[in-house]
Amino acid sequence: MMGRWNLLLLALFPAFVMSKKCPLGYMSEKNECVDSNECASVENEEDYSPPACVENAVCFNTVGSFYCQCGEGFRPSGQSVNLSAESSAVCQDINECLENTGICGSHATCFNTSPNYSCFCDEGFISSTGVETFRHGDNVKCGDIDECQEENACGQNASCFNTQGSHYCTCNSGFQLKSGKLNFSGGLEQCEDTCVIDRTVCGNGTCHQGVGGHYCACHSGFTNYGNEKLRCTKLDCDAFRDVSDMNQVVHDLIKKLRKSCLELTESEDAGDQDGEDLLARLLSMIDDVLSGEVFWDKRKISFLLDFTENALKMVSPFINTPRMNRASLYTELDLMVHKGSVLTNDTDNFSTKHSQLDIHLETAAGDPSFYPGFTTVALLSYSNLEDFADGFFGGLKPQNGQSFKINSKVVTIAVSNRNTSHLKEPVNITLYHLNQTNKTSHTCVFWDSSEEGGTWSPQGCRAVESNPEYTVCSCSHLSSFAVLMALYEMEDKLELHLITLVGLSLSLIGLLICILTFSVIRSIQSPRTTIHLHLCISLFIANLIFLTSISRTENRVGCGVVAGLLHYFFLASFCWMCLEGIQLFRMVILVFNTHFKTIYMMAGGYGVPAVIVAVSALVNARGYGTPRHCWLSLENIWSFFGPACVIILINIFFFLITVWKLAQKFASLNPDLDSLQKIKTFTITAVAQLCVLGTMWIFGCFQFEESNIVTSYLFTIFGSLQGVLLFVMHCLFSKQVREEYGKILSRCCAPRKRTYSEFSHLSKAHASKSSQDTGESHI
Repeated sequence: MMGRWNLLLLALFPAFVMSKKCPLGYMSEKNECVDSNECASVENEEDYSPPACVENAVCFNTVGSFYCQCGEGFRPSGQSVNLSAESSAVCQDINECLENTGICGSHATCFNTSPNYSCFCDEGFISSTGVETFRHGDNVKCGDIDECQEENACGQNASCFNTQGSHYCTCNSGFQLKSGKLNFSGGLEQCEDTCVIDRTVCGNGTCHQGVGGHYCACHSGFTNYGNEKLRCTKLDCDAFRDVSDMNQVVHDLIKKLRKSCLELTESEDAGDQDGEDLLARLLSMIDDVLSGEVFWDKRKISFLLDFTENALKMVSPFINTPRMNRASLYTELDLMVHKGSVLTNDTDNFSTKHSQLDIHLETAAGDPSFYPGFTTVALLSYSNLEDFADGFFGGLKPQNGQSFKINSKVVTIAVSNRNTSHLKEPVNITLYHLNQTNKTSHTCVFWDSSEEGGTWSPQGCRAVESNPEYTVCSCSHLSSFAVLMALYEMEDKLELHLITLVGLSLSLIGLLICILTFSVIRSIQSPRTTIHLHLCISLFIANLIFLTSISRTENRVGCGVVAGLLHYFFLASFCWMCLEGIQLFRMVILVFNTHFKTIYMMAGGYGVPAVIVAVSALVNARGYGTPRHCWLSLENIWSFFGPACVIILINIFFFLITVWKLAQKFASLNPDLDSLQKIKTFTITAVAQLCVLGTMWIFGCFQFEESNIVTSYLFTIFGSLQGVLLFVMHCLFSKQVREEYGKILSRCCAPRKRTYSEFSHLSKAHASKSSQDTGESHI
C-alpha cells in the first residue's frame, strides 16, 4: 500500500517543483523557467490580465521584467520616464502648436491633435505640394495666391492690387463707391461714375468726366486752387481789407493786393494765377509798414498781425512750389504747401533765423469734413516789430515791482485750418532770445487783438523749456507770438528812503556851497573851476528835481517831463566830467592854447545830452516815467547807461595817457615842478571825482533784478552823497579854497569893515597871485 503512494508522488513531483521554483517574471514551459512576456497580448484566455502599462504608453519587455514609456506625442506627468501600472503618473498629450509656434512655417496655422498635430495654409495661401495638411519636416511651404490673376476679380472700372494673403480693389479715376470707401474686395460693391453718384463733388463748380477721370470747372468767384479734383470754394478777398488810420503807401498796396485777389475770382481758372507775385506784394507791404512812420499805436499793430495772418492763409494755396523760404528787408518766411488728401502723422518742422515751429500736418489741415484738399503752413518772423509792440502788456498781471520786455522776435503762424482757436494737439514754438541771460524768467505770449485794441496775453500758452538761449512755447491756438522776460524794480524800503532824503539834502547844501565858491571867488576861477561849476550846477538841479518830484506820478505827462529832465541833467554831469578829462589831456600834451573856448564847453556839456535825450524821447516816448517813479523805464534805461558807460571809458583812456605823460615829465631833467605838481593834483582830483560819480551808476546796473539788497544800499549811499563828496574833494581838500574861506571868515569876523575899494584891490591882488600860482597860462 505504501509503495503505491510513493509511485503517485513521484509521478506528480516535476509539476510541483516548477510551480514553486520559477521566479517572478518567468513562467514554466516544458519543465523549464522561461521569460514571461508581460507586453504580449493574450487573447481568448480567461486568465489574461490587462496590459501592465498606463493609457497612451508603450510596453517594452525585458528578461524577467518590462518597462513602459509614453508613446509619440505624449509625455509622462511625473519626473520618471519609465512608467508602470502601480505608478500614479499618466501620459499627457504634447501640444506642439504651443511649444513651437513656428513649427508650421510662415503663412500657416497649426492645429493640435492627439497624439500629433496638423498644419494648414492660411486663407489666401496654398501649399507648395498641393496637400491640405502637413507637418514640419515634410518640406512643404505656403505661398501667396494672386487673386488678381482671376478673371474680373474687381469688376468694371476698378483696379486690382494683390497683397500677401489677400487683395483689394480701387476705383479708377472718375469713379467711386456709393459707400464712400476708398477700396473694397470681392464683388460686394461696384465702382460708378463720380459725377453721377455725388452731385456736390465739385461744390460751386461743374463736374465733367474726362480721360483722366472727373474734373471740376469752378464758377466765377470760386476756385479749387489749381487742383481740378478739388471742390470749388469761394475766394474771400476780405483779407485785404483797407483801414483808415494807415498811411497812403499802405492804402495803395492793400488796394493792389485786393485788385489781384478779385482778378482771381473773375478768372475761369484761378489756379493758373501767380501766387508768388501776390506773396511778394504782401511782403513788400509789410516792409513798408515797418520801415515807415512811428508805429506805436496798438491798433495798427493789431491790423498788421491780423492782416498778415489772413493774407497768408489766402495767398499760400496759390503757391505752386511745395516748400519755399523767402526773406525781405524786415521779414523772413518759411512756407509749405501740400496739395492732395494724403496726410501724415509725422511732425513737420519750420524755421527762421530766430524761431522754429513743430506742428502735425493733420493739425494744420484741420477737420477732415472741411478739408479743402490742401494743407498750408507759414511761419513769418518780423525783424523789428518787437520794438513797436513792446510795452502793451495789459493782458498780463505782473507781481509787485515786476515789469516785462519782449525778448524775442515776433512771429506769425498761419495754416489752412479754419479753426485755430482750439487745437486738438498743441504746437511747439521755439523762440530764440535777443538778450541771453539766465537771471530772469520768460513768459510765452500771443497778440490778442480783441482785448483793449491789442495786447500781449499768456492765455493758452506755456513755456515747456527755457534756457538762456531760447524758450519753447506750447500753445493750443495759433496767432502771433513772442517771449517776454521779467524785469524787477527794487521795492521802496524805509531805510533807503531815509538815506536818500538825508543824503540828498546834504548834497544840495554841499553843491550850493560849491556853486557859490566857483562863481563868486574870482581868485580861483579858471577853465578847471568853470567845469567844476557846471558839473555842480547839473548835479544840483538833478538832485533837487529827484528829491521833490521823483514820486509825483499822478500826471502821466508831468511825470514824463520830470524823467526827461533827470535824464538830461544826469547825462550833463557825465559830459562835464568828460570835458574835465579832455582838459587834463590838453594841459599835459599841448604847450599853447590848452583851454577850451567857453562856447565849446557849453556845447559839449549841455548840447550833447540834449541831443541824446531828444533822440531817446522820439524813439521811445513811453519809456519816460513808470507807474512808481518818474524815471526811465527798465526797457529804456540803457539810453542813460549807454552814454554814461561810454563817457567813463573815454575818461579812463584820457586819464591813463595823462598819468603816463605826467610820469615822463617828472622823469625829465628840468621839470617845472610847481606846474607839474598842480597838474598832478588836478589829475588825482579828477580821477577821484570819476570814481565817485561812476561808482554810483556801476552799482545802479545791478538794480534790474530781485534780491540785490547790498548793491541797493551802496547805490543809494553813493548817489545821495555825491554833492557832499564833490564839496569835500573840490573845496575842503583844496588848499587855495581853504585859504579863501579863511580870508572870507576873517573879514566877516573883523572889527571894522573894509571899503569897497580895498576889497576890490585885495581881490585883484589875490587874482593876480592865483594866476601866477596856478601856472595854467604858462602851460
